[in-house]
Amino acid sequence: VSQLSTTVSASRAGLGTPPCADAPCRPQTDRQQRDTFPAPGRQTPESLVAAARHRDPKEATPPPQNSSSMASSILLSATKNAPAADTADPETISPKAVLRTVSNGNLGAQLEAAAMNGSEIGGVDLRDKAKRQGRVYRLRPAVKQYAWGIRGADSRVSRYALESGTIQSIDPSAPYAELWLGTHQSGPSLLDDGTELCLVVEGPGGQLPWLFKVLSAGKALSIQAHPDKALAEKLHATNPDQYKDANHKPEMAIALTPFEAMCGFRRLSEIAVNLRRHREFAACIDIEAQLKVFTASPVDEAEQRAALTAVFESFMACPVEKSRAELAKLVKRLRSEQSGTLRGSGATHINPPADDASGASSAAESPWERKAARAILRLAEQFPGDCGAMAPLFLNYLLIAPGESFFMAANEPHAYVAGEILECMACSDNVVRAGLTPKHKDVRNLVDMLTYTMGGPDIEFGVLEHEAEGSHTLRYTPPVPEFEVLVTTVEPGNEYKLDPVDVPSILICVEGLGTTRSAPGPDGVAPLRAHQFDLRPGQAFFVTKGTISLVLVCAKDAKGPLRVARARENLHFGDARAGLADDDDAATSGGGIRAA
Repeated sequence: VSQLSTTVSASRAGLGTPPCADAPCRPQTDRQQRDTFPAPGRQTPESLVAAARHRDPKEATPPPQNSSSMASSILLSATKNAPAADTADPETISPKAVLRTVSNGNLGAQLEAAAMNGSEIGGVDLRDKAKRQGRVYRLRPAVKQYAWGIRGADSRVSRYALESGTIQSIDPSAPYAELWLGTHQSGPSLLDDGTELCLVVEGPGGQLPWLFKVLSAGKALSIQAHPDKALAEKLHATNPDQYKDANHKPEMAIALTPFEAMCGFRRLSEIAVNLRRHREFAACIDIEAQLKVFTASPVDEAEQRAALTAVFESFMACPVEKSRAELAKLVKRLRSEQSGTLRGSGATHINPPADDASGASSAAESPWERKAARAILRLAEQFPGDCGAMAPLFLNYLLIAPGESFFMAANEPHAYVAGEILECMACSDNVVRAGLTPKHKDVRNLVDMLTYTMGGPDIEFGVLEHEAEGSHTLRYTPPVPEFEVLVTTVEPGNEYKLDPVDVPSILICVEGLGTTRSAPGPDGVAPLRAHQFDLRPGQAFFVTKGTISLVLVCAKDAKGPLRVARARENLHFGDARAGLADDDDAATSGGGIRAA
């Protein structure tokens, strides 16, 4: 048992010496013990290690068993239990006979330990077999407490971080903004024993090509865009303190709650309406740029793009003192127009604004204009004096429902406003900001990098990947190769088997209660590890590529469904690109859905 403890601990850490060899192991909680010990009759090296840790020191310790003798005992048992056809010669016993032995109680645990020691039995390389089957590790994500996060236990990020063990308690006054699951150097995830995830990820530098996040936005994020690869390399080379890596950052958001965001430029016709209606906004833009807006041909895309570029550049170049003064005037007028009065019933309502000096009547004000006006008041309260509060006048304002998603390509402006989402992106933390933030603003680079495409992103609900009695999976596939996300829902009393794939993935439970267990994959071979874990909101796992399946189980007495999100490399990249090519209007017509 002592040698098994040393061997398995060393193999889990990926090192020659186990991390706890010279330090006392921390006591396990009941939950950890339930995860460590599989069902009766099925032991693993982890169960032997746990037994050794809680062993009475007065008990006699059995003599150490080297990997050769361990392998011999397993071979002998396999020979005794295998059919005659498989045991004609113990030296040439078939792999099937050895694998059948795995299910025989302690021998399965010994076999895994032998595999970790690199033993061979009957020509079967057990270490290679264990590696090919794959493994599941519990993760501790990184937490980011940016000022815009939701505070205290109201934040999904804080609750997930507490459940995963990243934090020990929740500070009611602190913001909890982002939960990071991945290998990015600015916030790498850890295994249960504190090992960085990159040490068990195969590939160059142990890096995943994507980063999976949970976001809890209590107030607006900055007006920003993410660079493409060429610009990212340039920014990282010239300003590595601000731009931490040389990668691009396309990203996809999947709403967990109703979610508000500003994404992409409005159409030029809408900007023209706002210039007429809001003279304070017009005062921040020079006359020549305004003329381009009103004279651009509606069928000439180049003219429209040039006019949009001129308007945005002029607005961002407006002196701070002037834009701050005009914002104050705009906020005062909008508050006056939207002041509430009491009806006879006592209910409040919004007064329609009086005709303005130009003669434009409020009766002609459209719903998207009213939403934009209310958004301005909200942003101005969060960021007093920041001209970025006028952003709803030139950016699309979106409201998406839980389960809906959108994709933001590189070099497109956006600002998330409020709500909670899953977010997956290429592995990067590069952000070029221009407003609604106390952080570094890089206005010149932002103005130069944007594509000035008009219209918001398409709003998607995911592709139905599978549907069965008691379970279904939605797949969210963006037009980039780095990532895709699958969200599986399992109803109470049901289970669903996640088939193995040839790429690593990360799972996070976002809703409900359940458990996991391993199961044979398509090859029918019994798993060497039980992979029994509890599933609660916030529990996250790294799944290596392999050949075994992982079963998600929702108990019969559960009060609601189990929902698990899984991020991985995009295995449908060609399909996504084909779908995008079929819809030539995707980049320019998608903003009509739920856009304001």
